Amino acid sequence: METQLDLRDRPPAASRRALVDELDAADEGDAVDVVADRDVDDHLVRYQLDRDRRLKWTYADPDAEPRELRVTKGEPLADDELGTIDVRDLKPQRRHQALLAIVDELGADEGFVLVNDHDPKPLYYELTSMHGDVIDWTYRDRGGADGWRVEVVKTADSDADDTDVVTRYDVREIPKAERHPTIHHRYGMLPEGGTLELIAPHEPRPLRQEFRQRYGDAFSWVVLENEPERCRVHVTKGGDSGDADESDDAVGTSAEPEESGVDATIEVREELDVRDLPPAARHERIFDAYAALDAGAGFVLVNDHDPKPLYHQFEAEAGPEFRWEYRQREPGEFRVVIGKSDAVDTRASANRDVAGGRPEPPF
Repeated sequence: METQLDLRDRPPAASRRALVDELDAADEGDAVDVVADRDVDDHLVRYQLDRDRRLKWTYADPDAEPRELRVTKGEPLADDELGTIDVRDLKPQRRHQALLAIVDELGADEGFVLVNDHDPKPLYYELTSMHGDVIDWTYRDRGGADGWRVEVVKTADSDADDTDVVTRYDVREIPKAERHPTIHHRYGMLPEGGTLELIAPHEPRPLRQEFRQRYGDAFSWVVLENEPERCRVHVTKGGDSGDADESDDAVGTSAEPEESGVDATIEVREELDVRDLPPAARHERIFDAYAALDAGAGFVLVNDHDPKPLYHQFEAEAGPEFRWEYRQREPGEFRVVIGKSDAVDTRASANRDVAGGRPEPPF
């Protein structure tokens, strides 16, 4: 049996009550077609927690408003089984908004299974930055036939203070190669006027320059705290970057990538095409490929946009052996030779992450 439920123009509490009442009245296998003026994923996950009942829902469109979805009532959950939310049919910005709202509502020892179309590790960094070490994150399936499946449990109540920010990242807890792509990925999903809080061991000036290169003056950057081992920065989407009176030297990099040139002796051994990788995974793959290079070797990076921020990250982190040269600049296909010269400065080489072979970055 199918029923219709219109939740538009109702406050959130009334929407939740109406949705719960409709699902309670439905029999197993029944579907409810819902129209709403906001996403209701948090209500549906809460229903599974409170009623120990499986639900499955799909949106008619990943981003259209009003939101239209079909919710099917399933069988009771087994003992110790968690409810599921499949976010693969949501736009990325909606995914994060829904999941942050769901985790905010979780009590101690409550959780759910997240189903996604790629490794949602950036969400893990986001949740632990917002809630601390009360987030238990367990992979059940890493990209199998049914996608990525992760069990997310809040092991205790958290006192997250997020009243003035959309989200927060403590980058001190993020592996260095993943920091910049993770932050850019999440910043791109902020609503206009939304604020991303960064907590870093010191002011992340190379990242600030990347923001200037990628977003121009359409962001604001405010340093709220700058103490030893802790710098707190608010980055707000929209507005003025406040950098008009600062030279490029003040933030540590040049405005445009200066092609360092590829020595004639550099042997280009392979092509690395990252266009099919999720944005958060690209930088890690590129840095791993660079770390594996012998002196005098290189590879061709193929990307779907100008990887200029990557250049600035390499410039800040790598030694004088780093080489960069554009080979192709066309919409949807950029090709860059990235290599290591034979002329290696031993002083720069000493500043290496011994375990990973990667330059030790300033941020």
